[in-house]
Order: sequence, then C-alpha cells, then structure tokens
Amino acid sequence: MHKNLHPGRASLPTRAMKSPLGKLIARPWLDVCVLYFLKSWFFPLSRLWAAARIAEGDVDKFIEHVPLSKPGPRKRKQIAKALYQFDRQRLKAFSTEQLWNTYFFGPEDVAPERLPIVEDMRLDNRTAYNTTRKLFRPLKRLVQTSVQVSPPTPEEVTKRYGRDGHKLDALFALPNTLPKVDVSRSIPTEYGRDYWIRFASSSIEMNDIVTARVFEPQDATHPPTLIFGHGICVEADHYHQLLDEITDLVKMGIRVIKPEAPWHGRRVLPGHYGGEQLLSAIPLSMIEFMAAQHKDWASMIQWSRETSTGAIAIGGSSLGAQTAKLIAAKARDWPEHLRPDALFIVAHCAELAETALDSSLSDIWNIGRAMKDQGWTHALEKDWLEKLDATHPPCMSGDNIISITGLRDTVTPARSAAQQLDTWSVPDANRFVYQRGHFSIPLGIIHDIAPLQKLADILHAQSPKKNRDAS
Repeated sequence: MHKNLHPGRASLPTRAMKSPLGKLIARPWLDVCVLYFLKSWFFPLSRLWAAARIAEGDVDKFIEHVPLSKPGPRKRKQIAKALYQFDRQRLKAFSTEQLWNTYFFGPEDVAPERLPIVEDMRLDNRTAYNTTRKLFRPLKRLVQTSVQVSPPTPEEVTKRYGRDGHKLDALFALPNTLPKVDVSRSIPTEYGRDYWIRFASSSIEMNDIVTARVFEPQDATHPPTLIFGHGICVEADHYHQLLDEITDLVKMGIRVIKPEAPWHGRRVLPGHYGGEQLLSAIPLSMIEFMAAQHKDWASMIQWSRETSTGAIAIGGSSLGAQTAKLIAAKARDWPEHLRPDALFIVAHCAELAETALDSSLSDIWNIGRAMKDQGWTHALEKDWLEKLDATHPPCMSGDNIISITGLRDTVTPARSAAQQLDTWSVPDANRFVYQRGHFSIPLGIIHDIAPLQKLADILHAQSPKKNRDAS
C-alpha cells in the first residue's frame, strides 16, 4: 500500500485531529486565525496567482490582469522572476495531469502498480503548483481587490430571467437524457479503492467536464452512497495531505463521491483561481452555479442508482451544504429514482444572502463597491439570492436529515439553520450543535464521528437487507 494514498492511511493532519490534540484545535480561536489568513494572505495571493495563469510570463499582461499600479524597475524584475518560476511549476503540473489522464482514463492497458505512483506524482506537482502563490508575497500589499469583479447590472439579470425570476425554472430543468459517465481505473487503499468518474456537464453555461473522486469501501457490494459537495475555493483533489472530515464514512461501508463544483479544480476559468468566478458576477454567477449543480448532481445520483441498490444521501459543507439543500427541495419534482434518500449538511444557514452579503467572509471579499457601481442595492441582491434558497420542504423526511452547525459560526449562522430545521421536523437526535465556528466545525467531525455514524446508520437502514448483511 502506498504511504500517501487517500483515504487508505489518513493524512498526518487528520491523524492529529483524531488525537487528544484535535479537541484543542477544533475551537473558535482557530476560526479567527483562518479568517485573518484568508483576508491577509490567501485571497490577495490567489489574485496574483490567477493573473500569472493568464500572463504566460508577460510582465505587462500580469500587471494588467491583477491589476497593479505601475511598478518600478525593481518590482518588475521580481515579477519576471516569479512568473518564470510559476510557469516552470505550472508546466510540471499540467504535464503530469496529462499523464494521469492517460493512465486512469486512456484506452491503452497500463500496469496497475503504476497507478498509485502516477496519482502521487499528480498530487505532488499540483500541490507545488498551488503553493507557488508564495512567490508573489512581495506584491501582496499592492493588491487592491482580491476578486476580479465584473458583476452584471440588475437590468441584465432581469432581462435574462424575468423581473420575478419566472424564467429560472427553465434554467434549472433537468435534460431529457443525462450524460454518460466514464469511470477511471482504480487505486487500492487500506479501506477499499479510489477512482474517478467524469462526464459532460448538462449546463450550457458551463460547457465543461465534471470530475468527481469516488471513495469506495472494501469488498463493496451495492454500498450506500453520499454525494458530498465542498465549500467555495476548496479544491481538495489537488492537494497532498489535506484534512478530510468524512473519510471515516468509507470505513463504515459508505461510498463517498466528492465532485468538483463549477469554476473549481479542473473547471477553473483562465485568469481566475478556484471559486473566484462565483464571486465575480453575483448574483448571475450564483444562479448559473446552482443550476449547473442541479444537473451535475442529478447525473451522479443516476450513476449511483445504476451501480448500487444502496440508499443515497446528498450533502456538503458550507456552499456544498447550501447546494444540497436546494437540490433536496427541487428533487421533489424529479423522477423518483433521482430523489435522494437522506441529507447530510455541515455548516449551513437558511439563506445564501446571510453568507454572501452579511457574513465575515463577505467582509473579506469586499465586492460591495463594484456591485453598487453597477446599480445593485443590498435589497436587490438579497431578492435574487433568495430565489436560490431551499424555501420548500426537501424530498426526504426530517428523520433522514442530519445537520451539523456551530454556535460561533459567523459565516453560516446557526440560528437561521435551526429555524429551518424546525420547519422540516428534523429531530433533535439528528442535530449536532457545537461551540465552534465555520472552519472548526469540519475539524470537529474528524475528532467526533458521531454525526457520521448517524448518517451511516440511516443509510444502511434504508438499503436492502442483503446490502446491510454485506456491510
């Protein structure tokens, strides 16, 4: 077994979180540190990194796309050096990704023992590429905005989707035929095997390929499945040794599918960093994002039904949770086989606007001035974002919904989440509420797996008896 395979042997950070030290780390002090890091380091450096992606080594093009004030000769030399090092690492990452595609999805036979090696190479080079953000530290203070903002006007959104949003139903409607799903070769892990699925997105607006990593239990025979969405700017399949809050589900006999959301990972647009486009054109970008997610997740639900008779849960953390809730509500009108059986939501709230407009994260993004210049008011933005909230009951009963929230969460307020759970008749036994903030909530799940065990019990109970016996 290769030492770095995931989720076979847990990563060092994950093992640390499972130790007594984990209880000390997963506390609100961590959230303060993370918010500072995001505001002062991650987002400014990401904007510089994104500009380097489109600059292709051209200093002037880089300056234009950040944008930066005209630098002096010394700064220009620093930029040129950083771009050279960036492009070297970028080429390594892209070349390895091409090799990875050949080995895992190519038509020619390959030696199975080489697959874990190629996957390690991919993660090594992609992690190194992602961390080239550090090359641009000398320029960090020159960044005026961490998001390349190009919002539409209210009139443009109204023209596209109607004054009251009546055209949104057509945007969210599933196609008559969902796309064919390709399955990669697999790599063995201590608890089963990992592989990837990919398919063409049914979203005309995205017009790209969806890739998802699948974590399958040992000797799985028709296992239950969780489709788990990530938060904004999270690209877990492109870093070595990341924390993973749901790895333990695989040990419990649950197949886990973790898709890349639009504008993240392999789906990032040129000149952007992962998730940036979602912030660049709010509310239009959020509308198109959610509509694409509906179609993409429907494809994964169908594939899960085709490959297993086990029950299916959808869920996610933060934006992934908000996505799963809206899908669960919309799925009431979907064909029966596309309706998920359970919902697993981590760090969520009742309204998207609470996070996008009024949270500690929205303070970091600081896109309000650009929105105002385009004619947006807080009320107008909220009105459109509310059309993306799960205002109708989900397709599953409250007994099959599991919620994890934090009373110190300043990104997705727990109070509104609790009120929504009340209307959905979610029992107290299915609500896990902690004295944690937005970023310490997932870490807490690693240390306390009770919510995961609850989900596993629900899914196994809903699966055919022969499946439960096999698990």
